[in-house]
Amino acid sequence: MEAIEHFMEAMQRRHACKRFDPEKKIPEGQLRTILQIGRLSPSSFGMEPWRFLVIRDPGLKERLRPLCWNQPQITECSDLVVIKTLVGPLTPGAEYPRNMLSRRDLPREKIEAYFNKYDEFATEQFKKGGLACWGAKQCYIAAGNMMTGAMAMGIDSCAIEGYEKEKVEAVLEMDVAKESLALMIAFGYRVKEPSSKVRLALEEIVEYR
Repeated sequence: MEAIEHFMEAMQRRHACKRFDPEKKIPEGQLRTILQIGRLSPSSFGMEPWRFLVIRDPGLKERLRPLCWNQPQITECSDLVVIKTLVGPLTPGAEYPRNMLSRRDLPREKIEAYFNKYDEFATEQFKKGGLACWGAKQCYIAAGNMMTGAMAMGIDSCAIEGYEKEKVEAVLEMDVAKESLALMIAFGYRVKEPSSKVRLALEEIVEYR
């Protein structure tokens, strides 16, 4: 099958899986591939602000479920991937952005120009609503790629935003000055086929100028 055909088939079959088979586990190699897909995703300024926490422990899943609107995906999935975004390390003038930007194979003066541009940008983002919001946008790019990549391997997923953020962060013992919860993704295997995918027609959402 042509690569694009396989990709489009994965896009068509991917759905928000609400019920997983708790007895079926994702092979270690395939889970690692999903995480690698997230790692290789694009991000603004190449900051790669995402951090992935893979939760497999049944006890921890049970503690999280009531904080996630009691959604069964939390405890039934094979692997619950919590995607966190860096916050403190992204602040203007911090060491992390400089280290990330310094990886570029560019003359020193251009690197310095990138430093200045990033600091200006990050300062403006902080004014608009915080670096956590900007970082979370990058995490969603990775999340979309991970879910499509998983489906290409026959693995289902469900992106989860329904949770009590501060309580989940507390259970996970997150340092909220350093990082913030962006979203979760439950990965596993469906127990039944979903209903047909419903989407607006291409002509309704695209315009050309």
